[in-house]
Parts: sequence; C-alpha cells; structure tokens
Amino acid sequence: MGEFSESSGRRQSGYGWLWGAMGVYLAGLMVYSQTRAYTGDEGFHFLTDQLIRGGMRPYLDFCYPQASLNNYWNAMWMNVFGESWRAIHAITAVLAAAAILLMADFVFRRFPVASWRLAAALAVVAAAGMNQLVVEYGTLGQAYGMCLFTTVAAFRCAVAAVDGSRPWMAMAAGFFAGVAAASSLLSAAAAPVLLIWIFCSSRQGNRWWKAAAAACGTAIPFAPTLRLFAQGPAQVWFNLVQYHVFFRKLYWPETTQHDLEVMTAWIDCGQALLLGLLALGGIVFLAKRSGWTRTLRSEFYLCGWLSLGLIAELGTAHPTFARYFLLTAPFLGALAAVGIYAAASRLLDSGRPLWPLLLLAFPMALGLGRALYDRRDMRIWPEYEAMARKVLQVTPKDGSIWADEQMYFMARKRPSPGLEFGYSHKVNLPPAKMALLHIVSEDEANRRVKSRMFDTAFTCDDDDIQDLGLNNLYSHKTEMDDCTIFWGPRPPAGATAEKSTGNSLQ
Repeated sequence: MGEFSESSGRRQSGYGWLWGAMGVYLAGLMVYSQTRAYTGDEGFHFLTDQLIRGGMRPYLDFCYPQASLNNYWNAMWMNVFGESWRAIHAITAVLAAAAILLMADFVFRRFPVASWRLAAALAVVAAAGMNQLVVEYGTLGQAYGMCLFTTVAAFRCAVAAVDGSRPWMAMAAGFFAGVAAASSLLSAAAAPVLLIWIFCSSRQGNRWWKAAAAACGTAIPFAPTLRLFAQGPAQVWFNLVQYHVFFRKLYWPETTQHDLEVMTAWIDCGQALLLGLLALGGIVFLAKRSGWTRTLRSEFYLCGWLSLGLIAELGTAHPTFARYFLLTAPFLGALAAVGIYAAASRLLDSGRPLWPLLLLAFPMALGLGRALYDRRDMRIWPEYEAMARKVLQVTPKDGSIWADEQMYFMARKRPSPGLEFGYSHKVNLPPAKMALLHIVSEDEANRRVKSRMFDTAFTCDDDDIQDLGLNNLYSHKTEMDDCTIFWGPRPPAGATAEKSTGNSLQ
C-alpha cells in the first residue's frame, strides 16, 4: 500500500509539473496572440466571420473558397465579445495549447518507462508546442488552431475507441475529425486514416459498427455546408472544389517550382530537421523494440500514419505553403518524444532524462526566437487599428471605402459586391457564371476605383497607387505604416462621380 501511494504521489507530482509547464506555455501563446500574431491572409477570414455575423452566407452571397465551419465558430464568439480580433486570437490560442496538452497528456499516460513519463510529455511541449509554425499560425483567426485541437482530440478518441465495446468513442473520433475537415479541408486526410485504424485495430465490440459510427460522426459537422449546398450547389461546388483545382494557382504561375521549394524547405530549417529526425528515430525504435507492447506501439504508429496522411494531402495543395504542415506537429511531437528517449538510451544516461530534454528544448527555443525575430517588421493588427481610425475619420458616416480585407474588417465597412475576396479577380468565366458566384473581374474592380465611386481608398501596395492613378483620383492622402489613405474624390472633368451604396456593417 505504501509503495502504491509513493508511485501515485510521484505520478501526481509529475502531472503537476506538466500542468505548470502548460500554464507557462499558454501564457506565452496568449501574449503573442495579442501582440504580434498576424498574417495577411487572415483578413479575408475575419471579414467572412463579420459578414456571417451580419447575416450573409458564404458561397451563396459572396465568394469564399474555404471550408466555413470555423468562420461560424468565430462569428458565434463575435456575438459574445464583439467583432474583435483580440478575442478570436485568445480563443484560438487556447485551442492550440489544448492540442499540445492533449498530446502531452497522452504521452505522459502511455509512456511505459516511469522515470521518463514527465520528460517525454515535456518533450512534446518542446518539439510541437515551440514549433515556430504552431506559435505563428496556431494563434490566428484562421482555422489552424481549431484543426490542431480537433485532430488531436479525434486521435485521443480513436485510441479509446478500439478498447470499448460500444461505438460512441468511434463516433466522437469521427466527429472531431469532421470538425477539423469542415473547418479546413487541409486536415481532411485525418478522418480516413482514423477510420481505417479504428477498423483494423479494434479489440472489443463490432469493428463494422465502430467504422460506421466514425463515418457518421465525420459527416455531422458538414451539416451547415450540406445545407448551403442544397440551396446553391453550383456556388458551393465552385468554392470548395473547382476554385482549388482550376483557379488557385492563378496568383502562383510557377506553382510546381514553388511547391518543390516548400517541400524541401525543411532542409534549411533547424526546427523541422530536428523534429523530423527525432520522429523518424522514434519510428525505428518502435519497430525494433520488443519490450513495448504491440498495443502501445500501434498507438504511436497511428501518430506516424496521421503525419504521413496529412503530409501527402498538404503536399498536393497546389500551391502548398510551409504553414500548412503545422497540422502534423503534435503527432510528430509524440514520435519525437520516443526518439529522444531512444537517443538517450544509446548515447546518454537514460535514467536521467533532464539533459536529453534540455538538448531538445534549447534548439527548439532558439529556432522559435529566431523565427519571431525575423517577423519583427511585419505589419500587425494594432497598426491596422490605428489606420482604421484614420480611415473612419476621413470617410463620411455612410460612405464607402476601397481597401483590402483587413481594413474592411477593422473599419466595419461592407465591401462593394464582388470585392469580398481579392484573390478572385483573376478568375475568368462567362458573365452569368461570374454573377452567380459573386465574382468581379480585375478590370471591373479597377473600373470601380477609377470611376471615383469610393469615398476613401486604402492600399499598402505602391503598384496600386501607380496603376490606378490614385494620386489623381483623390484630393487628399496620408501615409501610415507604409500604407496610404486617400480621400476626397476629385470630380471628373465634365461628369458626376458615381457613388456606391456601401454601408457600415452593423
């Protein structure tokens, strides 16, 4: 009894240290999310959240070639906290930290070497939690944080499902995987991988019922999308399929070269190289180590299958980007924990895990610090807040603006119809199809600006100023943070300026 109490006490103490480390990690994520977290593509996601809150429907009322469940989630929180990027960043940071905690907790509970349980769990925090992509993009208003959390939650449910006699945990695994896919199609590969693994690894109950339950659970989060599809099948099909197959590469003419550069970028990234090598070492160790049970090895192998499935999908997202691969970080982190133990067993004193853990944490922290330092000059949301105040100051109360998606969101101004998604203007389709999809051509978008239909113009692109002749279209301008605000349209010679009917979002 005394021996059991001592072992239980050490376990509880170790778990306390894990929670303490996660508290520090969450605090760091929260600080970053409220200060430096930003990317240009985040603007049209926030604008979509805002438009949904205003009663508009993605696909049917404006072009939005993304899965939209996360946007409805954000719109819900905007109803609670207002249309604030800070609130959404904070919520997403919690989701990202919860994903790391769920995976660290899994390793802590399942690692068979008692003296290494805490170190292995902390290795997940170091390898996955301090991954620069997780920190930089997992804290944004995009779907990355949601996908991190739900894919790891799906993994945990799948591990529990194979030992249960009832199908409910399998359905939960499918549901969480479905939430991830319905939030971003970049995570869609997780659902079939988990379904196949549950079917092949089930040890109790009817495996067919479990597989069917997982499939049903996956379908549930797509209910809002299916409802929109029933109302406008052509629009939904274009946004979720056709745009990505035929039009996504319009802004990336050298797509194949770009993809090859992204897929080999890990060679020059110390963090990615270390994470990959340790994960590979973990797989090799599991394949050769007979002391670990088959069940336990199967669970860690699932981390590898999920990583491979996601990498295969993300590598075919033509074009792909390095940030997409952050979705593999928690699963590679679990394998890296095994890898660092394997390396310590051969090269160091495996009974003293502190030094191997520090040897992992130190380069990961340095890599994160360098990545954040390299982003020091990037424009951030507080700067957009200041610029938005100036835009609203010079724009009439019911006036219209021409700007990027970030400024539409910050100024709470509804874009002119067809300007909700800037990347759509290079799409070339018959006029009737363009009207159905709420897309305007680049020529039409430029015509609206040149016709002086906007009270205020905002741009951070010098080419826009020159190509559109904004200096000649407006009477006043001011520069802020490398961006320029124009207002007071000059009346055209011998004509009356056309005015738009843009209204402030309520």
